[in-house]
Order: sequence, then structure tokens, then C-alpha cells
Amino acid sequence: MIELGFTVPDLAQTRFAVSPLWEVVAAVRVLKSAAEHPLHRPWIEQVRHRLAGLDLRPLTELVPVPTRVIPAFVCPPPTTPMPDLEVELSVLRATPAEVVRDELDQLPGARAAPLSGLYANPAGGLDRLADAVRAFWEGALAAYWPQILTLLEDDIRYRAHRLAEGGAGRVFADLDPAVGWDEDTLRVAHRHIRGARSLGGRGLLLVPSAFIWPRLFSVTSPPWQPTLRYPPRGIATLWQTDVPNVPEALAKVLGHTRALLLCRLHTPATTQDLARRTGLTAGGVSQHLTALRAAGFLAAHRSGRYVLYRRTAVTEALLAGCSGKGQPFEPGTAQEQVGHPAITAGAGVSAVIGHGLGGPS
Repeated sequence: MIELGFTVPDLAQTRFAVSPLWEVVAAVRVLKSAAEHPLHRPWIEQVRHRLAGLDLRPLTELVPVPTRVIPAFVCPPPTTPMPDLEVELSVLRATPAEVVRDELDQLPGARAAPLSGLYANPAGGLDRLADAVRAFWEGALAAYWPQILTLLEDDIRYRAHRLAEGGAGRVFADLDPAVGWDEDTLRVAHRHIRGARSLGGRGLLLVPSAFIWPRLFSVTSPPWQPTLRYPPRGIATLWQTDVPNVPEALAKVLGHTRALLLCRLHTPATTQDLARRTGLTAGGVSQHLTALRAAGFLAAHRSGRYVLYRRTAVTEALLAGCSGKGQPFEPGTAQEQVGHPAITAGAGVSAVIGHGLGGPS
């Protein structure tokens, strides 16, 4: 059990962020132990062939499986709420040589050849690591980032609402079964590490992560920002594609194409996402989305370079009525396979990677 004591300055500095670089690292871990991650099987089956032939060893050697320690310099906590990958890679490349060597020294076992090269020449090794991260991103994550980002942002908005309702205690109350809040202390269940850790007035960085369910990952060793990475709500719906047939009554009123688009918006999506989901052209989808938004069936918001569309409450009620169940219109069977789509982590499972992702202190 790790105990993180909060002071008033710590509460004032606690914030949320997303990290494309961390998602790369977490996704590598999933691919290296694919049989242990049935939740991500649809993604795994799609991306494996895209990565074939790429030399990703500068990255994959730094993500051991089974995973107890990952050097923190590989995925430093982000300093801004919504960094893009290139911003995070610039931070990675700027890691001081002594930090790289110190964290490599803390890794168990023999040092593989790519890591020996990184140890001998940290500057050159970090450049090769950044190139491998970028290659993995382009092959395995870039096309899926809008839907992943939507899931992460939805969780942050939910927790911001919880903060407004009841303060920090309410934010942490349902973060994960392994996390508990007691007055001024956050307790995180840990298989291997015990003891109290001071946040030092720096607060806690909370980072929802799509590829770590059902585990937690932490950073608490200086000089890094204390960080807790946790699975977001709704993770079971991330790769969900099984959607009910278009209700005939709705198609008669709106037309089949627009009714189809509403049904396929089971999670927020971009125009390109919906084109892939429906088989329609992006131009045609854009025209229909504009009309549906003007009529109040859809809302849209910008997330970085993407515009994401989502169903409004009116649409949810209409779809529920058409389903004849009087319940929210919910697609697919993912919740039956993994649990309710509002899950944050597997019941009874609690683990945090070795203290600080940079080895024990």
C-alpha cells in the first residue's frame, strides 16, 4: 500500500492530463502480452501486420513483460493538459544523460544490446527511441487516436463534474477499486511497494489511460511530477462495433442514411470515423451531420485537430423510444464480455508498476 499525503498546496496543484507518449508505451505492453488483454483484441488484430518489419527494439526493450518497472524517462509525465506526441518526444530527447543512466541501472536483469547503446550514448539512444515511438504511433495508434482521446476526455469531464459536486474526495471515490481517499491521504493498493510518499507541494497528476485496464501505474520518484495513471470509465466500449439495426420507424422519419449515422454514433466520432463505420463517403457524411446538428440531433466540439460529433439527449430519448425499451440506446455486447461500460477497472484487481516507473526509491 502506498500512501500519498495531500497538503493544501498539493490539492491546489492536482490536475488532469492525457499523454499520447504514455499510450504508446502502454500499447507496446499490450502487444507484448496480447493473450492477457482480450479487451483490446480487435485493435491487436488490426495493427500487428502494420508493425511487421519495423525495428522497434529501442522502444520495446524498455517495456518489459511481465511489467514491474518502466524507466520514467521513456514516458515522462506531461507538463500540459493536452500535449501532442511531438511535444512529448521533445521532452524525452532532452532527458539528461545522468537520469537515463540512473534509471537504466535500476532495471533488473541483463541489459539488452539496444539498452547498452542507450547507456553508452544517451543522446543518440534517445533519438533512436523517439524514432521508434513515432513509427509505432503511425502504425498502431494514429488512426485510432480520435476515439481514444474521446474516451479519455469524457472521463476527465466526468471527474471535473465530480470535483464540482463534492471536492477531491468525490473525484477519487470511484477512480478505481485499488484507490481509497481518507481525509488528506490517498491510499493506492500495491503488490510490492509499501509506505508513505510526500507529494512535496507539487500535487498529483491524474492521467486516464486506455491501454492499462485493469491496472494502475504510478510515478512518485523525483524529479518527476507525482502521477497516477488509471483506466477511464467506459473502457469496455472502446473497440465496440456491434450496433443494432436501424429502427425502421426512425428511418421512415429521417431517412435511412441519417438514422444510420445516429445509430453508429454510439461513441463520439469524427466525420472520417463515421465514414469508416458506415461505408459512406466523408463528404456525404459531412452533409448529413451538418443537417442533423442544425436540427438538434447532434452536438459537436473540437478536440485538438478533430471535430467530434455526439448524440444529444433528445436523440438518446428518440432512440430509446424506437427501441421500445424505454432505456438508453446501447450498442453491442462489450459490456456483457467485460462488465458494465462505466467500469474503471476489474473488480478485485489492483496493481501499480514499481514505484515511480523509475524503480524503487
